[in-house]
Amino acid sequence: MNRAASNIQVPTSRPKTLVLGLGNPILTDDGVGIYVARAAAERGQQEGVSFAEASVGGLRLLDVIGGYERIIIVDAILTRDGEVGHIHRLFPNDLRASLHVGSTHDLSLPGALALGRGMGMVLPEDEDLVILAVEVDDVLTFGETCTPAVAAAIPRAVEAVLAELDPGEP
Repeated sequence: MNRAASNIQVPTSRPKTLVLGLGNPILTDDGVGIYVARAAAERGQQEGVSFAEASVGGLRLLDVIGGYERIIIVDAILTRDGEVGHIHRLFPNDLRASLHVGSTHDLSLPGALALGRGMGMVLPEDEDLVILAVEVDDVLTFGETCTPAVAAAIPRAVEAVLAELDPGEP
């Protein structure tokens, strides 16, 4: 096939920044990252920024985040003494000491990043990967809405995402 005659356009590069909402929108509070990313996309569209959502983690996350210089991940977090609705600002190294609950056949985010970098993938440095984690209450009950305290935190989480995108704004 003659490439010049092809209508397929191959992008030369990805936007520099990715806002990624993680979670499962049918498991009550677990969908908070997706809801925040959707709301932030409605308000924060700008050149060089892409918005996405995913229900994957570990190694599968590398396919989603590869090629970006900067990433803002929004996800649910459940800590021992956390206040529901609190928004944590974390970096991958902050997760190294956390318990990894989930499949023993997959890697944590820091492990996946290390493996991806070792394979030569273009991934942001740890200081360019911010995790905005909303403290949640219920991630096990089937439901398409968050609990009231988590739902009330969504606008604050959206503001946190927008502040990350434009740190010069007060």
